[in-house]
Amino acid sequence: MKTNAIFLLSTILLCAACSTQSNEQVRLSVTQTPKIIFDTDMGPDYDDVGAIAVLHALADSGECEILATVASDAHPSIAPTIEVLNRYFGRDSLPVGVAAQGAPDFTAKNGWNDTLINTYARDLQDKTYPNAVKVYRQVLAAQPDQSVTIVTVGFLSNLSALLDSQPDEHSELKGVDLVKAKVKQLVSMAGVFPEGIEFNVVEHASASANTFNNWPTPILFSGFEIGVKILTGGKVGARSDDGPVTKAYEFNLRTYADGGESNRPSWDQTAVLIAIRNPSDYFYVNGPGKFSVDENGANRWDPTTDAGHYFIVHKYPYQYVSDAIEGLMSHIPKP
Repeated sequence: MKTNAIFLLSTILLCAACSTQSNEQVRLSVTQTPKIIFDTDMGPDYDDVGAIAVLHALADSGECEILATVASDAHPSIAPTIEVLNRYFGRDSLPVGVAAQGAPDFTAKNGWNDTLINTYARDLQDKTYPNAVKVYRQVLAAQPDQSVTIVTVGFLSNLSALLDSQPDEHSELKGVDLVKAKVKQLVSMAGVFPEGIEFNVVEHASASANTFNNWPTPILFSGFEIGVKILTGGKVGARSDDGPVTKAYEFNLRTYADGGESNRPSWDQTAVLIAIRNPSDYFYVNGPGKFSVDENGANRWDPTTDAGHYFIVHKYPYQYVSDAIEGLMSHIPKP
């Protein structure tokens, strides 16, 4: 929620109407299929289900490779929920990690995570998972340099702890150096542009500040104002299949908000989409600039400082992107 070179694009057109930067083309080469580590809170809201469905759909179409999926929320139902969805899409062997120490620990009041676990995978209720930082370090160390895209759609707890991590059996590099060596870009659903207070950032403000103020590779942001206008889920929730994506949307559309809702904002899905496909196919890209976070979790955008940070801006009517995202969310894996 709430919340390829640099962006794996061949070209990004900067938006002259919404940027103080020039509108020259930034040429960015495509070198390989994106390799994705997906970092999600998967619980306080349910757009994470849509996001992981988009991720698996794009992997099934050969547009990306998923390396790992980690939880940024410490509630014990989060990691099993991620594994339920990985299993549904036929990727049982994907590494799943639990949140770093100090991460927020809560989930939705309607208990949708437990509903999915109890319905589809009771065997995961007591499963023990490795710490997300260990998963990050092991996976990153095994990848070629400058090859991994991290997509975070939750709290920044894991990434902050990763930056601060020390050498281990997987790599002799400190965390910030390991990230600099192996990560091509970070794509984050976080913040409000040009300034504001946003759920993913403020809930673990110190981790957010440490991550965004010290991250050593380019960052592309999808802010709160993007996903809140892109409504999806109604068609998925109305399907007749018995899979966990349909179940999550059907259940949450009825019970998550008082009086129910017909669709849900697509905060997290937008981050996955622009991490794998050309962002300028759907949005304008503004930057470079600097996204900074203060000690209280408020964020500000500085267009005069080039920190390698970029953010997306609406380009098409909202329904255009909604249709693209819901189409991907509707993907049902082959047996």
